[in-house]
Amino acid sequence: MIRLVISIALLLVSLLAIFKAPEYHLWMLAILVTEFPWIFMLITSALLLTGFYTDKHQLAGTIAGIVALILFTSPIIRAYKVANRLNQTLTETFGRESEIKEIPFSFWKQFSPTKKIASREIKYDNSLTLDYYPSAIGGARPCVVVVHGGSWSGGNNKQLPELSNYLASIGYNVASINYRLAPGYKNPAPVEDVQAAMSYLHHHSEELHIDTGSFVLLGRSAGAQVALLAAYAYKLPGLKAVIDYYGPADMVWGYSAPTSPLVMDSRKVMENYLGGTYGQVPEKYTASSPLEFVNKQSVPTLMLHGDNDVLVSPEHSRRLNAKLQQNGIKHFLLKLPWATHGFDYNLHGPGGQLATYTVERFLKAVTK
Repeated sequence: MIRLVISIALLLVSLLAIFKAPEYHLWMLAILVTEFPWIFMLITSALLLTGFYTDKHQLAGTIAGIVALILFTSPIIRAYKVANRLNQTLTETFGRESEIKEIPFSFWKQFSPTKKIASREIKYDNSLTLDYYPSAIGGARPCVVVVHGGSWSGGNNKQLPELSNYLASIGYNVASINYRLAPGYKNPAPVEDVQAAMSYLHHHSEELHIDTGSFVLLGRSAGAQVALLAAYAYKLPGLKAVIDYYGPADMVWGYSAPTSPLVMDSRKVMENYLGGTYGQVPEKYTASSPLEFVNKQSVPTLMLHGDNDVLVSPEHSRRLNAKLQQNGIKHFLLKLPWATHGFDYNLHGPGGQLATYTVERFLKAVTK
């Protein structure tokens, strides 16, 4: 009977590999299920090996366990499907000069260690700081400026350092910045902080070994909105491109289609950042929507979004993708059918591997 109960519990958890999480804590569990699937596969396999007896409880537990195991495996299977066409699609979009030796996804890479590059903290504007990861390759190198997420009111530049470490290890300088947070500061304060950080990096480029003609902005979630707005609405010297990890690109539409309150009060989050409801300050919602500023001179853009994102709808990326296409801007949207918000929490998970591979290809293309 205990085996049956555990099997049913695992089956219910495995549903997060294919369905959207209905609640905040289940969303966090969904990240683990989809980006550390081998752990759940191992647990379920161990449970199945405890017995295949023919009494009704054992048989029901075995059936539930087998179904759960299939669902836990599904992110890996689907990752291979995406990977099979990703290389060719990226070559068609960015040319053969963007090709790299890495493959898009490997089951065994899930167990790879994370590379680490020593970073140092730098004060770039009053009390604001950035963590600087120097390129492992000498000489003046491109610089990726990372803008963290956190609903514009939280988080810091220590979040998800694995990608910064990896990019530094393959030859990019990385500056992961802090910025002023809501509700104390409203849009465009974070965008102005991005400008200040890039100005600092320009002025100290010689000592930091930065190629001032090759900057790329990279933002996650709320930080992606900041990065996109900075890239499209402001002239940033040396900016080559922008990378958007599951960011809100249409703030007006986003307010009209809020997230489930069981996951997050997205309207309250936006009101804190913009200083009121859409009815009170509609112009601020328009002015903070990156896609409103896309034009034929916009920089190349990479978007990465999971179809099961319950915090920032993938509709944001679909809308931005369409606007970029209308204006003839070189761009690419990596859609991950199983992935939820924060899928890059594990750099070596199915979503993490595919995203990192795509980012590396994109960076090579835009900074060549």
